[in-house]
Amino acid sequence: MPATTNEPAYLRGLNPPQREAVLTTEGPVLVLAGAGTGKTAALTARLAHLIATRRAWPSEILAVTFTNKAAREMRERVGRMMGDAVEGMPWLGTFHSIAAKMLRRHAELVGLQSNFTILDTDDQLRLLKQLIQAADLDEKRWTARALAGLIDRWKNRGWTPAEIDAAESEAFANGRGQELYAAYQARLKAVNACDFGDLLLHMLVILKTHRDVLQSYQQRFRYIMVDEYQDTNASQYLWLRLLAQERKNIACVGDDDQSIYSWRGAEVANILRFERDFPGATVIRLEQNYRSTPHILGAASGVIDHNGGRLGKTLWTELDAGEKVRVVGVWDGPEEARRVGEEIESAQRGGTTLDKIAILVRAQFQTREFEDRFIAIGMPYRIVGGFRFYERAEIRDALAYLRVIAQPSDDLAFERIVNVPKRGLGDKAVQKIHQLARAGDLPLTTAAARILDTDELTPQARRALGNLIGDIARWRTKLSELPHAELARLMLDESGYTAMLQAERSTEASGRLENLTELARAMEDYETLGAFLEHVSLVMDNDATADDAKVTIMTIHAAKGLEFDTVFLVGWEEGVFPSQRAVDEGGTASLEEERRLAYVAITRARRRAHILHAANRRIYGQWTSSIPSRFVGELPAEHIESETTMSGGESLWRAQWSEQGDPFAHVHREAPSRAEHRGPGWQRAAQKPLDMSPMRLAEAKASAASFAAKPRADIGLGQRVFHAKFGYGTIAEIEGNKLEVEFEHAGRKRVLDSFVTLG
Repeated sequence: MPATTNEPAYLRGLNPPQREAVLTTEGPVLVLAGAGTGKTAALTARLAHLIATRRAWPSEILAVTFTNKAAREMRERVGRMMGDAVEGMPWLGTFHSIAAKMLRRHAELVGLQSNFTILDTDDQLRLLKQLIQAADLDEKRWTARALAGLIDRWKNRGWTPAEIDAAESEAFANGRGQELYAAYQARLKAVNACDFGDLLLHMLVILKTHRDVLQSYQQRFRYIMVDEYQDTNASQYLWLRLLAQERKNIACVGDDDQSIYSWRGAEVANILRFERDFPGATVIRLEQNYRSTPHILGAASGVIDHNGGRLGKTLWTELDAGEKVRVVGVWDGPEEARRVGEEIESAQRGGTTLDKIAILVRAQFQTREFEDRFIAIGMPYRIVGGFRFYERAEIRDALAYLRVIAQPSDDLAFERIVNVPKRGLGDKAVQKIHQLARAGDLPLTTAAARILDTDELTPQARRALGNLIGDIARWRTKLSELPHAELARLMLDESGYTAMLQAERSTEASGRLENLTELARAMEDYETLGAFLEHVSLVMDNDATADDAKVTIMTIHAAKGLEFDTVFLVGWEEGVFPSQRAVDEGGTASLEEERRLAYVAITRARRRAHILHAANRRIYGQWTSSIPSRFVGELPAEHIESETTMSGGESLWRAQWSEQGDPFAHVHREAPSRAEHRGPGWQRAAQKPLDMSPMRLAEAKASAASFAAKPRADIGLGQRVFHAKFGYGTIAEIEGNKLEVEFEHAGRKRVLDSFVTLG
């Protein structure tokens, strides 16, 4: 489809596959759009083409996006191409906005009125809490937030209460999940309300049970277009499939290699089975990348090629080769932060502005060391997709506890924690404490202690307040007996704060627990609690103006869709990335999603990508030796430039690792400490230095050689074996002393033969 001199403006500048995506209007179309391949340009040009050629009126096109921002951008682009025509597109928007518009037209079919209310999260949790109380359940064990997450998951799958089986119902309150879900839905209808999940679920029910409604929409929508199809959940998938069955003019744009949202219900299988759902579908691959250099694309492709079940594509670019991806091994987390800071300062001196640089982390807790380092060197930064470390709610709560321990007259801190976690101290009880404090010009903690000797409070409130005041006094005494970091861990446990987050049983709560662990770890770098709190105050006060260029720090998830000239990808170690929790809980499927996340991370870079991994990491307050992420090993050698700041002896055994752990665990138990990387309190950790003498290195080398050289003679293909971590399995492949074992519960794993016994 070559360009012509009189072609419409919306086709100019498009490459051949993009043109094909625009001009293939009839029948099902799947556009596989790799990172940086101009899929938005193709999508909006297709929309303009349908209108310009009068294949459909604007009101006959359903165009679905995932975010309001994406819908706005599409509307603006089409507006620039087509003028006022875009104003007649009532069905361009997000899944939820379009479903809400449909539902208001047919609300009575599911027992609602057209003016129904859409509940926000707070109202939803309040209603669920009432139902849990009415069911006489332990609110601390079976929380409203956990039930909300479960119901949301069921709605994402398109399940009504009647479709919840016994196994699913067992997930909450020993089998009462389905009963509570049904009660929740009944209560919503009684108050003429629905939550966000209901918008699609109710429409699914209507489309399935009212044939006339389904046919009216199937006739109305001549063409359906969907952006980011790889991120659809089951409910969205079923909704689209129903609407598209009559005409089958559905065009889905997406990238199976960028499906990274399973934790919020997205199912990569939806895009993988598109051709089965719509036989005869045209598949168009957008593979020319306009963002990144060949070395960056080559590195990203080398990693993602290790995933199975892909639809497959190969990104290429006409840009110059550029710099190779730099893979840097550092000693530990603080050195990683220092090294990144030095690289950014060097880039700044070379003329790079800070807003073109990003640091991408796998988990929020990783940002703390970079924030502290940047504050120390005066480097402006911003956190995207979240708060700065010390501004996060759980961190501010923990700091408030610590401030009350250190300074009893800190009324603001006491106000924050007096009923966090919930202790049954209502507004009236807190108001009475305030009244006594004002009357006697007393700190709130003193007033709280004195009010305990009165009958001003109910017995329950007096008991709860007495426990808190007693705990604060006891923690203050222990401050002279325990290291302050240890006291922080004790305080978080004994206050019930840790248990409160654990009871939520959500991804968000897990991240908040990780942040609290990192807070306690950070405290170890300071001599006293007072010194640490002073540091935090300085960090909180140090904020450049909003107009200044700043380095961006964000999670990889938050970075999807963005691009930067220079990207630092940090923490590429096993257990951090891929996340140990994700792999343990989700097996192969989760590992492949982690690999897709690595692909997304690398392809955020336009010109330079730096990947860093540390030999030692402080995890849960303990030094552990770290091995490079398996994704580092999957980077093609021709596209990377490796460097290490570690000693040569250490790198010898760092390079040797396997899935079951460090083969030199008998040589190396604790991380060596480097005083220059620690604050004044580092000595308390009492790390044992690693013996890297020539004799010990020789032993390590010999151990490595024996480790790799002698396959066992007593094992063979098909034999049943036992592994301490993975359990029982059957040997599928043997390569020297390395085995591929199909484990009964853990799936296929690669292990060394010395780690298994005959089963």
